[in-house]
Parts: sequence; C-alpha cells; structure tokens
Amino acid sequence: MKKILYFLGPLFITLAAAFGVYYGFKSMETSGYVLVGIGHWSIETTLAAFTVALILAFFLLYVFFRFLGWLFRLPGQLKKRGTHIKFNRSQEALIAGLVDSAEGNWEQAEKILIKHASHSGAPLIHYLTAARAAQSRGAFDKRDEYLQKAADQAPGSNIAIGLTQAELHLSGNQFDQALETLTKLQSINPTHASVLKLLHQTYQHVGDWEAIRKLLPSLHHNKVLMETEVKLLETETFSRLLKQAAELGDANQIALLWSETPAHIKKMHGMAAIYFAAMIEAGAANTIENELAHMLSVNLDDTLLVLYGSVQSNDAAKQLATAEQWLIAGPGNAVLLSLLGKLCLHLGEREKAENYLTESLAAEPTVQAYQLLGDLYFELNEKDKSCASYKSALELSSSEIVTRLDQITEYGEQDSETLS
Repeated sequence: MKKILYFLGPLFITLAAAFGVYYGFKSMETSGYVLVGIGHWSIETTLAAFTVALILAFFLLYVFFRFLGWLFRLPGQLKKRGTHIKFNRSQEALIAGLVDSAEGNWEQAEKILIKHASHSGAPLIHYLTAARAAQSRGAFDKRDEYLQKAADQAPGSNIAIGLTQAELHLSGNQFDQALETLTKLQSINPTHASVLKLLHQTYQHVGDWEAIRKLLPSLHHNKVLMETEVKLLETETFSRLLKQAAELGDANQIALLWSETPAHIKKMHGMAAIYFAAMIEAGAANTIENELAHMLSVNLDDTLLVLYGSVQSNDAAKQLATAEQWLIAGPGNAVLLSLLGKLCLHLGEREKAENYLTESLAAEPTVQAYQLLGDLYFELNEKDKSCASYKSALELSSSEIVTRLDQITEYGEQDSETLS
C-alpha cells in the first residue's frame, strides 16, 4: 500500500503541475514559443507545451531512477527477507524444542533445535538445550559435540557453557569430569555462586570433605547457601573429617582437626562425642579423660557417659570417684548408674557394683546393665543369677530388635500410603 502511494503521490503532483502550467500559459495573451535545433532536425512548439513536456520528462526520469534503485536493492531485500524467514523459523523451532524437552521427547527436541540453530539469534540456547536432550537419551558423544558447537558459536559464554557441562556430568555421575570443568570455571570467576554451589555438591558426591572444608568460607561470604545450611554443612564436614581421621587411627591428626574446629561447631549436639570416640578408638583415651570428665560435669550426656566408661584410666579409683560426684546431678540416671557399676566391677568392688547395677536396672532396664550384672554373678559363682541376668539381656535385646523391625515396617507402610 505504501509503495502505491509513493507512486501515485508524485504522479498526481506532476499532473497537477502540468495542467496548472499549461492553462496558465494559455491564459496569457502571448504564450511564446520554443525552438530546439539538433543537426538537421528542429522542433518548434509553444512554451506551454514545452514546459509540460519537461515536467512529464522529469517525472519519467524520477520513476526510472527509482526503479533502478529498487532493482539494485532487490537482491539484498530478498536475502534479508530470507534471513528473516529463517530467523522466525528458528524461534519457532526453539519454542518447539523446549516444549519437546519438557515433555520428554528428547530425540525430536534435539533434531529440531540443531536444524535451526545456525539461523537463530540465540544459537547458544539451541545447542545447550540440545546437549541436555542428548544427555537425557544417553548420547554422551552428541552431548559433547553440541557443547563444543556452543563454545564455537558463543566464545564469550564460557561460564554458561561450563555450568551446563558440569551439571550434565553430575547428572551422569561423571564426577571427575565435573570437577575438572568446575575447577577451570572457579579459576575464571572464584566468587560465582553457581560454580561454588556445584563444586560443593560434587565434592559431597566424591566424599572430599577436606575440599569442602576449604570451600566453606567462599560459600559463606558469597551467600551461596543460607546461614542455617552453611552451619549444617560445617557440622557434617567436620564430623566426617573426624571419622576419617579415626579410621586412620592418627590421634595427632584427630587432635589437630578438633583444635581447628570452630567453637560453634564444637557445641553442636554429637560433635564432642564423635571427637572423644575417635580419640578412644585411636588409643589416645588417656589424653582426653580429663576433658571428657569436665564436659560431663557441665552436661551429663548419656553418650558421653558411655564413652567415659570406655576409657581405660591409669587411675581407676580416681575415675570412679569423679563419676560418683555426678550422682548429685543425676541420681536416677540409668546410664550413669550402669557406668558406676562397670567401674566398680573393674576395681573389684563387687558389692558396690551390684548395688549400682541393680539401681540402674530399676531405673531403666538395659542390655549392658544385665550383661555386667551377669558378669558379676559369674565371678561370684552364682550361676543361676548369672544365667538369669544373661537371659534377661538376651530377651531385652531381642525385644529391641523386634521393636525396631516393627517401626521399620510401620514406616514403610506409611510411605506406601503416602505414595498411593
């Protein structure tokens, strides 16, 4: 429509000018004439006719040159139009590919995305989405090929491509490749939140808790995780490191690691028990006896009481006297009474041992108290009482196992109901 107006507008102006000039000259008393000679040829006409001819000639020349310009621009316009059509098709293909990926049509999504990627305004999205589709159908070679094409098409998008590559490696349990990619990305941008988050997830998968320990400050300062999540991760990290050190049996390493553990982590429930258990397992119980006793004097924790009873003290009498002081804070504590019975039995104070163990069983029957009482009666050659105690320990142990099995069964049934 615009092109028609561009033509008709000048045409109407030309015609109006021609008629105006023609009738203008006609209205004059002397219209004049024009004589044009070319070689042996000559043309003689009125001034009005000559002027009108000039106006019409100008219009024809104008139309001619406009037509020539259109011809010159035609190849570029055709090319631009073709590019525009391909671009629109690529955008439609991108939407269709994303929909197919969301619906799980991986192969179809991959084909349509790659077919139109070269004509897209965002080829990076095409290749990255195609790489995810290839990964989902197990075509790892194609996945790597598309990632390489993405890098070639968008050389300035190293972080985006690397993160996608690392995520795909993680989902494919290719942890070494993921670590290699993420390490490179961290060297490019050490504070990138997504890089740090994927690094911590990868280290967790491979069990590299020392690496997570070094990563913790970055996770905290760059607010990659919430403060609560960071504290939980810190607790898990140091507890895992303590357990690993315990498996190696290196008491010095365990002590060094505990000294480097932040104070707020040491106060977390169960952390002290892991440390003391590791030291006892490493054969360094005597070095932590006083520290363990001090902690129990502040907080009479049942787990720590059991650990204190596992310490083979160089001064058993002092160990017993220390434990007896805790009766003031926990007079009816079954675990403490069982511990006292065990220490008395170790010192040969059988009467006190029997009293403590009997009180412990009266407060709360436990397998350990029954076993210790059975050992005591066996030493006293009271076989009937010894057998009865061992039998009670066995029955209690069996009932505990049955209770746990019932709990597991009940939990499984609840899960089944929830799923259904």
